[in-house]
Amino acid sequence: MEKKLAKDFYWGGSVSSFQTEGHRHEGGKGLCVYDVRPMNPEFSDWNDAIDEYTRYDEDIALMKGMGFNFYRFSICWSRIIPNGTLDEPVNEEGVKFYSDLIDKLLAAGIEPMITLVHFDMPYHLVEKYNGFASRYVVDCFERYAKVCIERFGDRVKHWMSFNEQNLHSMMLRVSNAEVIPEGVSYPKHLYQVNHNVMMAHCKAVRALRQMQPDAKFCGMGAITNIYAYDNSPENNFFATKGYNLLNGFLVDTFAQGKYPDYWNAYLENRGWMPEFEEGDEELLKYTVDYIAFSYYRSNTVKTGKFDYERPAHECVNEQQIKNPHCEANEWDWEIDPIGFRWTLNDLHHRTGLPVFVLENGIGWREDMTQEEVDKMLAEGRTIEDDYRINYHRDHIKEMKNAIFEDGVDCLGYITWGPIDILASMCNMDKRYGFVYVNRTNKDLRDMKRIPKKSYYWVKKAFESNGEELD
Repeated sequence: MEKKLAKDFYWGGSVSSFQTEGHRHEGGKGLCVYDVRPMNPEFSDWNDAIDEYTRYDEDIALMKGMGFNFYRFSICWSRIIPNGTLDEPVNEEGVKFYSDLIDKLLAAGIEPMITLVHFDMPYHLVEKYNGFASRYVVDCFERYAKVCIERFGDRVKHWMSFNEQNLHSMMLRVSNAEVIPEGVSYPKHLYQVNHNVMMAHCKAVRALRQMQPDAKFCGMGAITNIYAYDNSPENNFFATKGYNLLNGFLVDTFAQGKYPDYWNAYLENRGWMPEFEEGDEELLKYTVDYIAFSYYRSNTVKTGKFDYERPAHECVNEQQIKNPHCEANEWDWEIDPIGFRWTLNDLHHRTGLPVFVLENGIGWREDMTQEEVDKMLAEGRTIEDDYRINYHRDHIKEMKNAIFEDGVDCLGYITWGPIDILASMCNMDKRYGFVYVNRTNKDLRDMKRIPKKSYYWVKKAFESNGEELD
């Protein structure tokens, strides 16, 4: 008998607020960290993005046209609570914007998912408290989470605290906690901030359990599997330990309700164990309903060692080497659908929880002058992005293999940036979308939405529940 995906399997897209909304100083919104960070003069800024703040009706129609039944977006914290503090009033204009967006998605048959923080936060909390270095900011996040659950929880049944939460163990920038206290080493500070972020996550899970017990809360990591370059025992052990210290520790904590022993040993041996406040161990017990993740590529490493001066990710990154068996895009992100299958297997079988692919896709340069755009439209042509079709086809096939051949419980396949958005470095050079947005780094043009060839392929693939992939 031919095996088919569940009828309620999710297909859709994921985005962040700062990469899509624009209108950064409207609607009662407070300053966000992305409003004040220095920008590369060759790139754009976040003021306009793709103008989804006023164009979401058009974009929802495009998503529905692709067969989406799911859409993950992030809320801009400073749109809801402008300074992010415990005692200031909620910005009702910001609440209305997201409430209307949710209603429009539901009316189109698209289930919404909320990410509470996608690397941004109110600038006031950064300037005054050093972001998640402060436990006061953890409490502020809990208040913000409760406000969102109270206002949107009657309609939103899928929730997430932090996008790609393991990155908080690698980059202080994403935690907005870049000021290292005097007398504290960089790794010690980094892992303390990582713990504080985990406490914020657990407080949000607790709030959802209390306020909307029928809703689902996930934990999400940016998962990149790590291959050993050769077959030596030393290389294989280094790659495996690297994977656990960069990825595994997070999902193990989400599922087990405690930090895994290998994580504690690594930190204790180096004097980097974070300080716990009273009640932290109990908070860790608020586990998640499923494991969510982003996957774009795999990494390959030579043999290295985990020293006592640098955090784990630096020791791994310096050993990265090109995998001769994988093709790559312009930014050297290696294309590895088998690695995707491996990741689905690892996350499900190590935790026993369902898994949910919340970001997958390939960035590609698709620069066009306005004259080229006009000529293309006049001739009835579109962007022939077969590279994107091939990427998604191969990854969906390997996802189905993981489900049908390997016994993985997977809830859905969600793509990143389904309508072109500003990349994380604030430029339009790397595009992921099935819909072209007519703007460049410096020229906003008309931001016209133009379906690419992949739009029609995705429509067929998603509407057939993953059956029609050729």
